[in-house]
Amino acid sequence: MRLKVEDLSFGYGKNLILDGINFEIEDGDILGILGNNGVGKSTLVKCLNKILTPFKGNIYINGTNIKNMSRNSIAQNIAYVSQSAEVFDSTVFDTIMLGRLPYIKISPSKHDYSVVEKVINDLGISDIAMRIFSKLSGGQKQKVLIARALVQEPKILLLDEPTNSLDMKSQHQLLGMVKNICKSQNIIAVEVLHDINIALKYCDKFLFLKDGKVAKRCCHEEISEDVLKDIFGIDVCITEIKGQKTVVFLSNSNEEINNENI
Repeated sequence: MRLKVEDLSFGYGKNLILDGINFEIEDGDILGILGNNGVGKSTLVKCLNKILTPFKGNIYINGTNIKNMSRNSIAQNIAYVSQSAEVFDSTVFDTIMLGRLPYIKISPSKHDYSVVEKVINDLGISDIAMRIFSKLSGGQKQKVLIARALVQEPKILLLDEPTNSLDMKSQHQLLGMVKNICKSQNIIAVEVLHDINIALKYCDKFLFLKDGKVAKRCCHEEISEDVLKDIFGIDVCITEIKGQKTVVFLSNSNEEINNENI
């Protein structure tokens, strides 16, 4: 499986949000999309899922342009978890079953139930399967939404700020779980993230956006202090703690900090 993005551009009216985006990733790759607020990270993910239609460029899944794919076909290849918390008053089990809709003809089959039950067990959420989704904690809701995405049996998993509003422990549990699943099932994952250290721990490759363009496509070895300063506009130090590359923010004077993106 290969996801290829070729010269993609998107905007609203004359306001260009993305300009000439190019990259490609393959089976089992976990790509972190990073950059300051407003650079088009979430917009890019929505273009990959055909929620938004680029006015220029192409997106290919194994050589097939998604322009030529039906919505149902896209749903059988790509699963998307948005950053905004959706609210369901149904049970966790029924919420997850919604992910099987691209395959259901009239009513769920034995296979649909089997897929849902397996994902629930794999994610360790069988104890909350009959609880009402809207009553869950933030971390539990994220697990359920990722479970709903996984029962689509996707080749590509898109996560837009999956750690939003989660505590530190829940962030690591969630992204560790996603990484294990993607590696074991050869699923491509594209994750919009804000925390560079979280990205360094759970992603294989990185796409840094700046001013709507790709500022840097790279792997771990190519991330440098100069690269991060150029993209984020802050001084950092990259060190290694217990074998893990770690980025440390270096305080600047108030006059030096550019707050235009806050």
